[in-house]
Amino acid sequence: MTDKGQPLIQIEEMTKVFYTDEIETHALSGVHLSICKGEYIAISGPSGCGKSTLLSIMGLLDTPTGGKYELNGQSVESLDFAQRSRIRNREIGFIFQSFNLIGDLTVYENVELPLTYRQKMPSAERKKRVMESLERVGMAHRIRHYPSQLSGGQQQRVAVARALGGHPSILLADEPTGNLDSHNGEAVMQLLQDLHREGATICMVTHDPRFVKHAEREIHLFDGKVVAEDELKKLMQEASA
Repeated sequence: MTDKGQPLIQIEEMTKVFYTDEIETHALSGVHLSICKGEYIAISGPSGCGKSTLLSIMGLLDTPTGGKYELNGQSVESLDFAQRSRIRNREIGFIFQSFNLIGDLTVYENVELPLTYRQKMPSAERKKRVMESLERVGMAHRIRHYPSQLSGGQQQRVAVARALGGHPSILLADEPTGNLDSHNGEAVMQLLQDLHREGATICMVTHDPRFVKHAEREIHLFDGKVVAEDELKKLMQEASA
């Protein structure tokens, strides 16, 4: 991982507008956000406030309508599909709420899959990374199992291992405990905390206040904008009145 304190993600005036049936939906409305290397950030806010949209753009799965986005010092908001895919594969590790494991691939094959897209990586290096990642999450003993043979908590651990295998600059976790019971959810959060202590940069979207406390810093979103905590409470009170 990289030296702590250096800017890794820099977002300025980011907007995202969705157009459906001549209706404009402003998912993001001028977001400013900076994440330094080695930080652990939680993005929170009510449902529909733009959390997952922001994470998708940060992960180069989507493009903004406007604004600037620098990842590791490179401007990425206007890259084409192939360029985004290449940088995403090298820089971003994803952890999804629904695990997104492939059912007919073994644990080993699921973790190896993203590495197969790196054409110049030797098979011995792929194997080394897969086993190291699975050992870090305590799943090396399950390499021949299929996702259906694992519990939800175990599947999420495999998903974390898959994210780690590429040695990404940042881990993006979208509601990583959303499909888990409280015990397994807490175990996955503890795993992320351990990874952060080892130097990982993590940005997590969560609606659960129990898990926000694991992060160093909390970013509050409301109606597509970053707001201060006091302002968020006021806006939510007004919305529910």
